[in-house]
Amino acid sequence: MNWLAHMHLARYSDAAMLGALLGDFAFGSSGLDRFGEVERREILVHRRVDRFTDSHPDVVALRTHFADGRRRYAGIVLDVYFDHLLARDWSRWSDVTLDAFTRRAYAVLHERLDDLPPHLRAIAPRMASGDWLGNYRERASVDRAITRIAHRLSRNGDRLVATLHDFREVERQAASMFNGFFAELEEFVVRERASIVQEDRAGL
Repeated sequence: MNWLAHMHLARYSDAAMLGALLGDFAFGSSGLDRFGEVERREILVHRRVDRFTDSHPDVVALRTHFADGRRRYAGIVLDVYFDHLLARDWSRWSDVTLDAFTRRAYAVLHERLDDLPPHLRAIAPRMASGDWLGNYRERASVDRAITRIAHRLSRNGDRLVATLHDFREVERQAASMFNGFFAELEEFVVRERASIVQEDRAGL
């Protein structure tokens, strides 16, 4: 899943939303001590969400339709597209409006700007000014986001962009499986978050 979905799944607190986003910017375990308990927990939840998504049978089946040389990038495209589907049908998944949610997300980033890892600190203002999260309601945002990610890759960004061609062959299939998949994911997150809390209490 991509940033909108991760933050939505952690919407129970501002610290949790920040931690959910940090999952893409904090690597390994050595750097987790700089964050609070809730943020550390959501970084771990983020990683489990990514593993759940990558191994889900429906997602695995979608990836088989991508060309061999580009299949490794299929997950990135699918993650971004899932954010689009979440934003497009936002009222199905949330009691607050998408605009209200994204304002809250940007406010969290602004308030904690000095605490963010350098790369996230650099892009957070642009996320807010360009409304990257809110713009996911538009289908065109998928191609824009993939192009933006490709520019950040140290190599093979052109292959990521080319993966969009393969994706168009399975886009309808991806849309049809999303609601069932995301409902499963929400239930998974509740269980995994509770499991992490228990592990923390047990000192595991």
